[in-house]
Amino acid sequence: MGKRRPVHGLDERSHELLLALVRLHIATGEPIGSRTLSKQTGQTLSPASIRNIMADLEEQGYVTQPHTSAGRVPTDRGYRYYVDTLVADFDARPSRTDEEIIQRSLFSDPTVTGEDVLARASHVLSNLSSHVGIVLSPPLSRDLLQHIEFIRLEARRVLVVIVSRTGLVRNFVVRLDEDLSPSELERTANYIVENFAGRSLTDIRVELLKRMSEEKHLYDRLLRNALVLCNRDLGNGATESDVYVDGTVNMLDAPEFADAARMRAIFRMFEEKGRLVKIINACLAQAETTRGIVVQIGMEHHVPGLRDCAIVTAPYHYRHDSVGSFTVVGPMRMKYGRVMRLVGYMAKMFDQLLNDVPSSPFPPALVGQPLVGQPAGHIQVVSLSGNRNLVGK
Repeated sequence: MGKRRPVHGLDERSHELLLALVRLHIATGEPIGSRTLSKQTGQTLSPASIRNIMADLEEQGYVTQPHTSAGRVPTDRGYRYYVDTLVADFDARPSRTDEEIIQRSLFSDPTVTGEDVLARASHVLSNLSSHVGIVLSPPLSRDLLQHIEFIRLEARRVLVVIVSRTGLVRNFVVRLDEDLSPSELERTANYIVENFAGRSLTDIRVELLKRMSEEKHLYDRLLRNALVLCNRDLGNGATESDVYVDGTVNMLDAPEFADAARMRAIFRMFEEKGRLVKIINACLAQAETTRGIVVQIGMEHHVPGLRDCAIVTAPYHYRHDSVGSFTVVGPMRMKYGRVMRLVGYMAKMFDQLLNDVPSSPFPPALVGQPLVGQPAGHIQVVSLSGNRNLVGK
């Protein structure tokens, strides 16, 4: 067993036995008895001594005993101790096999669209973790512009078609106070693409206002048209993320959710995508850094319907702002190390895509540049133990 420095003040024996119990319970799903711990850990302690240590850990809230004659299982606090210990010595890169599966599943097809990549990503997360995979796309107002077109409709309406840098295609209709000719719409679209490709619509609006004040005599009508077309609420979903969910059926395989009423409550949760977004964003809002992996266990996320679940999520960023995320939801009895590596790796890839890192693994169809290299770099893992003031997105 690898030597790690104990956290939260447990002595070395209690530390090693608690970690061994959590690992065995994750692997078997069964309560772990003292005799099993003695055999599996190689400790020189007798089963009686181990029982005494387990009794102390139970008194401290790290383990519990489902039945008097049964072994013990980790509590929320026990799982938190285990995750914090992983964080203290965390290798952020997934296995070579997992990397190859991710690359092949997401990027082997050069014609793949942004929607396809995000949908496939949720499936890959679900498949590799055996839990529920969830991907949040950037909201329209914060997605990065690759191309824009304005198509004239009847009754002073214009269809706006936006292609983002990630390959997502969004469209919506805006109503204008005055009619614009097809040639005016084309000039306006060309101006926006030539001057603002690679920037978010929010940034574009700010810059247009600035240019109107500085260059009014040169671009008055063109700038005004651009501002009007980019400033008409951008559709009702401008600040909402698209949600891609895969693998809810995996929850049926977890013995923790054998109760039918509990399973129905969880399935309802996954069907309410607006609620899912709020839950995930609330998790990310507690991160100490905008570049961390967040793990919340049991009631740490304060969602009764997910009382017996863990949420592992990692944001991806444009500049220093979180604009989307990769998330796995499953029972508390999950393989945290592997899941943390999966969400962290995929978030790192999207960081590189959105921020024009030359080693981005995305195909040219998505980013307009050659496919070169593999993602690299440090991924910071965020511990959420304790009741500290935590900031970030």
